Amino acid sequence: MRFSHVVSILAGIVAALAVALLPLQIVGLVAGVLIVGSLILIEPAALLVLLLVFAPLRALLNTESAVFASNDPGQLLLAGLLAVVAGANIVRFRRVRLTGIPVTILPLLVYFLAITLSVTSTVSVNGWLREWVKWLQILLLALLTIYLSWRVPLIYIVAALVTAGAANAAIGLYQFFGGSGALHLLVNGRFFRAFGTFGQPNPFGASMGILIPVAASVSVACLFKVWRIWQQQKSIGFQFMGLALFFGSSAALMAAGLIASWSRGAWLGFFASITIITLSFPPRLWQSMALLVFGGVSATVAWFAGLVPTAISARLATITEDVFSLNDVRGVDITSANYAVVERLAHWQAALRMAEAQPATGIGAGNYAIAYDNYRLINWVEPLGHAHNFYLNVMAETGIIGLVAYLFFWLLIFYFTWQARRHPDMIKRGIVVGLLGSWTYIAVHSLTDNLYVNNLFMHIGVMLGLLAVVYQDAFSFFRAE
Repeated sequence: MRFSHVVSILAGIVAALAVALLPLQIVGLVAGVLIVGSLILIEPAALLVLLLVFAPLRALLNTESAVFASNDPGQLLLAGLLAVVAGANIVRFRRVRLTGIPVTILPLLVYFLAITLSVTSTVSVNGWLREWVKWLQILLLALLTIYLSWRVPLIYIVAALVTAGAANAAIGLYQFFGGSGALHLLVNGRFFRAFGTFGQPNPFGASMGILIPVAASVSVACLFKVWRIWQQQKSIGFQFMGLALFFGSSAALMAAGLIASWSRGAWLGFFASITIITLSFPPRLWQSMALLVFGGVSATVAWFAGLVPTAISARLATITEDVFSLNDVRGVDITSANYAVVERLAHWQAALRMAEAQPATGIGAGNYAIAYDNYRLINWVEPLGHAHNFYLNVMAETGIIGLVAYLFFWLLIFYFTWQARRHPDMIKRGIVVGLLGSWTYIAVHSLTDNLYVNNLFMHIGVMLGLLAVVYQDAFSFFRAE
């Protein structure tokens, strides 16, 4: 008998005894550690996959688990990923070429510096430090994605992002059909607004809306790849067919989750992102316009023909109340009908008061909730964490300097993404077009919410890294020609 066989038999005996004698939680924990350790030995990039999938568990663990309430899986996995990369590849990491990094880092650094500057007028250093570390992690994850893209195919990282979104969507749909039982989230007396592992429907809807464009765009790109293989070789590209099925089904699952979130801001951002994808994916302008007209006519016909469910159409009809209402609500009578809108506007006014008090550098990044009591309207005591408009939130916390830096950051990212969509490789072009849709979604939904919550910012950091990789690759190709 070989030594390896003996080891396997002994390992099986030990495992059987552990299951029989030890508490199930300890067995599960040990098994999880062994699985993670094995994955890391095979490929350190597996830690990034685990990070993307488990990072959104933060809010769920804080509310549902007494054991893990003080632990953040996203932060722990990020620390582990940094340790693996720094410890096992420090020499190679230092020799990584930095040609493509400024695409992501330069505009991000501008806003990062504005956040740093806001410490000069911050109300709480601890609140400022938490926000500063959050954006530092976005920066680090962009760099790590660039580095890991040299070890694994880019499509694997995209698949990890999409898997994280699809898993959360499945949880959200379970909640929507009665799994949560949260009466305050009841819809039409039958369903429940989905919140996934985010604890609240709006950030859950945001996670769906950010990832759907990438999944849908890559799925379409894979179908185009299958068609080209058929034209050139008269054979079916089963690999790309499988990828198209995976990304397409994941996009459909997340779209269902987006609807189940019942978030008007998420719906509005989704429509905007799909519009941008439709305009930017086809190679010719007339094709983009034809698709856009077809989609617009189809949606209009469905609306007036009564094909849109009444509950959804009624929800959509009130969407302008959330986004475009700009009234002074200090003298408004609060009723059950206008409560949500007035509450949002009250927080907008509180943010504007903060910006007026510290116009240049704000009250300090991450300090909106901390300083809220000094600037709130009389009837609105609870700070709710943020201003329900991220642009106003940025101006309140980092001043005019921070708002200009934040807008500059995203404008440059939009520009670089638009440039990178010229990539000749269909799959990478699909990734970039999907990112363009994601950036559009973030820009629109930020009008009503803060999307950098519950470790969702980690996914955004990885997506910024993806952009840097594809942008560098695209322009290396063009220079070679």
